[in-house]
Amino acid sequence: MTTIDRNRNPLAPVGRQTTETTQKTGTAANTVKAETAKTVKQGGDAFDSTPVRQAKVSLLGLGGSKPSDKVYDGQLVGAGGKTFPPGTSLSDIPGVTPRNNPNPTKTVIYVNGIMTNKDGQSSDLQAIADKTGAKAIGIHNSTEGFVTDLAQCVKDKLDKGSNPAVDTLADTLYTELKAGHDVSLMGYSQGGLITARALFDVQARLRIEDGMSKGDVEKLMGKLQVETFGAASTKYPDGPQYVHYVNNRDAVPTLTGLGGSIDPLAFLKDAGKGAVVHRFSDGGLNIIGNHSLQDMYLKHRVPFDQARANHF
Repeated sequence: MTTIDRNRNPLAPVGRQTTETTQKTGTAANTVKAETAKTVKQGGDAFDSTPVRQAKVSLLGLGGSKPSDKVYDGQLVGAGGKTFPPGTSLSDIPGVTPRNNPNPTKTVIYVNGIMTNKDGQSSDLQAIADKTGAKAIGIHNSTEGFVTDLAQCVKDKLDKGSNPAVDTLADTLYTELKAGHDVSLMGYSQGGLITARALFDVQARLRIEDGMSKGDVEKLMGKLQVETFGAASTKYPDGPQYVHYVNNRDAVPTLTGLGGSIDPLAFLKDAGKGAVVHRFSDGGLNIIGNHSLQDMYLKHRVPFDQARANHF
């Protein structure tokens, strides 16, 4: 950012120094634009869209006219980044389809992590559709900046306060289960934490509102196929069919989630009855790459039935 010289005569002619400063500012703006475009293309959470980068964009006034990502909080996201209000039937949402199959028979719901705007989630949805061969629909976990997002994670862990993404996911799962539908679900980073919280909400609703027994609730929730990647949750309710992916070199799940291969606090954690936890070690000192959904976790993901059989 150029510093204003308040002692300079505003009527003085523009010299070489002013011209060079303007050129440098333009170059910096173009650089930030390129970096921002790369981040949106890759998707991801805090590690793919750092506060420093966002600060550069803010200071240079780029994207200031765009609406806050908060307006999409808890919205369902379909093809082309189009959003739909909570309560919209999954069958009414044109999801993101695999590039090689415009008419998939299966649908997967995906919840993103922190520091990911709607465009970033759309990029993830395309990667998921291509990897799974399914239609992908998002439930958007909006971003308000690193500090605010992190504070929301703490509240989610404590099951305190409201989170629109949790509410939308819980209502969607409850509706689908009551209709007798099978549901495939993916949660990444904070999205895994949101997934766990929503599943506990569904469990409680079935027990309290519908008066179902514990066994009947577990049986009904067995229609849910749940995959988490680098998730920040340490506990999941019994019933759903789980596959949890944990990179031993990823600080998010090893420090705030189910833990790595060596975890002295493992006895305090619950991956859910019958869960498959696939721990692997990949990556180096780059914490960004080690946590990446598209470049790391989806690379290790295998078809759900194969994963449930522990064949990785």
